[in-house]
Amino acid sequence: MLILIWCLLSWFPNINWYEPPFSWLNKVVKPMVAPFQRLIPPISNIDFSPMVAMLVMQAAGNIIVNLLR
Repeated sequence: MLILIWCLLSWFPNINWYEPPFSWLNKVVKPMVAPFQRLIPPISNIDFSPMVAMLVMQAAGNIIVNLLR
């Protein structure tokens, strides 16, 4: 959910990512998305790495839940 909020806020250019609460959100989300941003280049200036990050984390969560059953 935080990644989705982070993506939606990125559409607003006047947000200062160095002020709270945006700095906190950036510190939490950026480490999760950064590995995917290094692997997946933007296509037509659209960054698909947050979507891939959400899908991978959801799949990993489902696998962990199924293993614990």
